[in-house]
Amino acid sequence: MKMVLVVAAMVTALVSMAFAAGYKNIVSRDARGLLAKNRSVYLLDVRTPDEYRQARLAGSVLIPVNEIERRLGEIPKNRPVLVYCAVGSRSGLVAGYLAGNGYREVYNMQDGIVGWYRSGYPLSR
Repeated sequence: MKMVLVVAAMVTALVSMAFAAGYKNIVSRDARGLLAKNRSVYLLDVRTPDEYRQARLAGSVLIPVNEIERRLGEIPKNRPVLVYCAVGSRSGLVAGYLAGNGYREVYNMQDGIVGWYRSGYPLSR
């Protein structure tokens, strides 16, 4: 019972941090809708160059997670930013970093390109 309470507290803390971080976690279905209705969304792929070469979302810009700090100025602050990686872990870190650096409309595709692919949505190669 004590372990259940600890886990519940941790989940609550993580959810609270996500909202406090100033970004929104969305799934691929919602990301697809966002991209369809708002052509100004900056689509940011934070995977490795090798992953990007294999498959990517059309129109995405590659800035690997280890280059985000150095290349932050390339990401426009005046547009919504949708961040994705393979499964949402790296993109979640980057989304939090962007929100902490003054980006006002940041989305993390929490199921990543894997979720996008499993949903049957198109990929570029």
